[in-house]
Amino acid sequence: MTPMSRMIITGPMTTGYEQILTAEALDFVAALHEEFVGRRREILSAREVRRANIDHGRFPTFKAETRSIREDADWQVAGHRGAPGLEDRRVEITGPVSARMAINALNSAARVWLADLEDATSPTWDNIVTGIGNLTRAVRGELEFTAADTGKQYRVTNPTPPTIVVRPRGWHLPEKHLRFVDDNGSEFAASASLVDFGLYLFHNAAELIARGRGPYFYIAKLEAAREAKLWNDVFVFAQDRLGIPQGTIRATVLIETITAAFQMEEILWEMREHIAGLNAGRWDYIFSLIKNFRNHRDFVLPDRSEVTMTVPFMRAYTELLVQTCHKRGAHAIGGMSAFIPNRREPETTAHAFEQVRADKQREAGDGFDGSWVAHPDLIPVAQEAFDAVLGDRPHQLDRLREDVAVSAEDLIDMSGMDGTPTEAGVRANIRVGLGYLNAWLGGTGAAALNNLMEDAATAEIARGQIWQWVQHGAQLEDGRTVTRSLVDRFLAEELATIPRHPADHYCDAVEIFRQTALREEFPDFLTTPAYTQYLVDRRARELSFVA
Repeated sequence: MTPMSRMIITGPMTTGYEQILTAEALDFVAALHEEFVGRRREILSAREVRRANIDHGRFPTFKAETRSIREDADWQVAGHRGAPGLEDRRVEITGPVSARMAINALNSAARVWLADLEDATSPTWDNIVTGIGNLTRAVRGELEFTAADTGKQYRVTNPTPPTIVVRPRGWHLPEKHLRFVDDNGSEFAASASLVDFGLYLFHNAAELIARGRGPYFYIAKLEAAREAKLWNDVFVFAQDRLGIPQGTIRATVLIETITAAFQMEEILWEMREHIAGLNAGRWDYIFSLIKNFRNHRDFVLPDRSEVTMTVPFMRAYTELLVQTCHKRGAHAIGGMSAFIPNRREPETTAHAFEQVRADKQREAGDGFDGSWVAHPDLIPVAQEAFDAVLGDRPHQLDRLREDVAVSAEDLIDMSGMDGTPTEAGVRANIRVGLGYLNAWLGGTGAAALNNLMEDAATAEIARGQIWQWVQHGAQLEDGRTVTRSLVDRFLAEELATIPRHPADHYCDAVEIFRQTALREEFPDFLTTPAYTQYLVDRRARELSFVA
């Protein structure tokens, strides 16, 4: 621990890390922890209380005590005003922050790159530190990469690269390679949120402003307006400490939890000086419904493929999001279809284009101002859908969707999904869970599996559905009951079909999947125990071997 900082580095240091983990940067991250770590603990405790209330039948609803905020027609958020590069967001590309993926994203025709330190990044120590280093070089136009296997060189050649919007990890996640020492001399794992946000902001805020952009963030996994207030206070504190104008930071909040859907207007209110928009994070939203209503049989879902964006509870959520955003001058950004093209399989690519085109046409028609894609080849498909509605306009904030009327009951309306779980659905969830965990444990946070882009959110759905079906004794289409023994048999059978390689992590993947899908207790997140117990940084292992 340096005299300047109350952060202890417990991860290995290797060449280049010292440029990111400077004493000054760690001092800034320590200041964020000193100011906000107590409130972080409070909101995490409040989450447990909220879930216990739902367990006991006290379902979420629109809060009576904040009715005045919702009914006051006069207030507006900062939105895109004074946030250069966020005016037109019709197509955003998402992806991890590895050098090659970053360069591909920055060379694309997307308007925004969601640089993802969260669900699309496996949080190895090397991925986080080098990822922030890659972002720092990208901001300065200095990012280059040479592939070790082919010698191919990658560099950014796009004269108008997408605006960078960084997604830090959620409030619930620790960063086990950095520890904070509090006033009492006690030390504990740092907040991953404050580490990601603090390091990126410290190194890049001034440079972004000088280059005519700003420090922009996607905020993930919020469950209530109180959590948005905490982020807003972090922004105010950070801007003051770094000496940059208040309101320079802009955030887009993902509405990806069922409880946050009941507080969208309050979230906008709490972050009104810093918020640019809301995003419909569909996959985490489905998982959030499973997690929060896990003990209620009426909320047992059919196969994931049957839970489409047109079923009543998903339709209500997205329409309310658009209406809420446009009422307050915020962008409404659509979610990501999981279908991806395969350049070696024309039929697969044609199917992906068809599915994504329909998805983006629906979003543009509903009033969204933009949407996500996960592959550069999908950008023209999404842009065509939004161009057809927007034309030369940068957004459609003037479309207020006054025709929308969504009740609390609508947001948890489970009708329209008459299908029962199938053996194919159980096996598909097992394959996704094992395949994703194997990739994640190997340092890859977004994996193409069976022509779908899977990340932590879809893996959460996979294990969440298995747990839900077992706990409630769901009946398959052939009458069999989903039991632990049946899932274990399917698990062994599916594992036997997977080609194995020496570098695989399937043994750990099976153990994590069984811990999070087949035990009586339901862990809130798949990645938390996987990170703390199983994720071993490959670079750390190599350095340890050399030593």
